[in-house]
Amino acid sequence: MFQGGSTVNLDVKGRLALPTRYRPQIIEDFNKQLVLTVHVDGCLLLYPQPVWNDIQRRLSRLPNLDKRTRMMVRMLLGHAEEVEMDAHGRIRIDQRLRDFAKLEKRISLAGVGNKFEIWNDGGWDDQCKDWQSSEELESGDMPDSFTSLTL
Repeated sequence: MFQGGSTVNLDVKGRLALPTRYRPQIIEDFNKQLVLTVHVDGCLLLYPQPVWNDIQRRLSRLPNLDKRTRMMVRMLLGHAEEVEMDAHGRIRIDQRLRDFAKLEKRISLAGVGNKFEIWNDGGWDDQCKDWQSSEELESGDMPDSFTSLTL
């Protein structure tokens, strides 16, 4: 669905214009309906509404006796906010979400499959540097989910 990165600016009202290459898909496939929420890495996640609906159902079914599970569900669902792309391809990011991700004027938008990650410009750069210098990756220790993937 979504891939690649873009650097975009937030306007004074906290709106960001989604890249034009994604707008037709968001209009046609998702009726302009999107959902923003937070991620433990300090960024925001932007999902198409149907994708989020599935995630929300799965989160709601998780057992809540484990404190870590409760905290994750609380963060993801408690910060979730429905947004609609306007006629100019923009979405508004609420102030509390901008504060969470430390978003200022310049932000990085990364398409990562079924969603976008929204980072403050420095946070995205830090993530890229961490990935490039990761000792775990250098030692060949890949997550189990990557063992059968050939690039």
